[in-house]
Amino acid sequence: MNAPGIRGWCPTAHRPMRSGDGLLVRVRPRSGRMTADKARTMADLVRRFGNGLIDLTSRAGLQIRGVKDDAHPELLRALVAEGLVDADPDIEARRNIVVTPFWSAGDMTDRLARALARRLAELPELPAKSGIAIDTGAAPVLQDVSADFRFERDGEGRLLLRADGAECGWSVDEADAFDVLNEMAAWFVRTGGGESGRVKRHVSKVSLPGNWQLAVPAEGGDPWPPGRTKEGVVVGVPFGAMSVDALAGLLAEADPGCVQVMPRRCLYLETARPVAHPAFIHDPSAFPLDVAACTGAPRCTQATVPTRPIARQLAERGLGTLHVSGCAKGCARSGSADVTLVGRDGMFDLVRDGSVGDAPDRTGVSEAGLLELFP
Repeated sequence: MNAPGIRGWCPTAHRPMRSGDGLLVRVRPRSGRMTADKARTMADLVRRFGNGLIDLTSRAGLQIRGVKDDAHPELLRALVAEGLVDADPDIEARRNIVVTPFWSAGDMTDRLARALARRLAELPELPAKSGIAIDTGAAPVLQDVSADFRFERDGEGRLLLRADGAECGWSVDEADAFDVLNEMAAWFVRTGGGESGRVKRHVSKVSLPGNWQLAVPAEGGDPWPPGRTKEGVVVGVPFGAMSVDALAGLLAEADPGCVQVMPRRCLYLETARPVAHPAFIHDPSAFPLDVAACTGAPRCTQATVPTRPIARQLAERGLGTLHVSGCAKGCARSGSADVTLVGRDGMFDLVRDGSVGDAPDRTGVSEAGLLELFP
């Protein structure tokens, strides 16, 4: 078989990635949040320059699908003019920051995100997929969301910085947060982290300084379900895929003040109105949010199988966490799942209690075979 073209980088607005239906252009809303007007502008740009489809990534990014090569320069100019992406390609590439949901203006999450954004250019050159999590709500909730450097709180509410893969972290004064991050990033580079690619792999081979592992993070909180909150409504996006018409309809129905793009492919609408748009998940029991499936064939040139039809069928069978990947890249889910299916030469490999990189329990299983395995 031909191995998938694992590029080692993710698309940005300045550096789109080619897929089976055109260019993928990724937009990272600042601190995951847009005003409703900016969200409507985003929808308009998708209509004008894409094929009408939007991906919502697991790390709270938005991807405009189907952009033609000659349309990309004008789309990029519009995104920069609207403040949806940074004009500096290097800064935009470094702005790989995911924040805890439900933050409010002026709280620690907001303060840290703003402080880091102002000084991103000072960080050393890191591997292209390096990311930062600001998980500083009452309890950490982003442990299964990909990130290399994690700001969290300890059991007393004090700030800490934890290298991904380490159980404990480094107690930090908020005023020194960026300097400590910079020091940890410099250690990662200096000790050969570039070869490992990700901090979690690196710390499994190279010991962290002892004083960076003294602060115990608070116990993790539960992921948020779709439904009403005190200030608004959370809706899920099945497989993180929505049409621009669905997004526009949701905005019209909810009339929110702001939209927060959440990890795990959800949207938080700051609104008092109830919503019931049929394209979105309003009850987690109706469609499990722990089912991940990439776009699959034919939209992705790396995939050898369609992914979402079989994922929908298996989602109804109570398998626990499920990941269906069109190839060995595993774009839709970075961690392990109860059941992982990996496309290979038009068939599926099956991994139980693992991820796409683990040895399969069975190979070369057809769709029909999967439905027999999981009746």
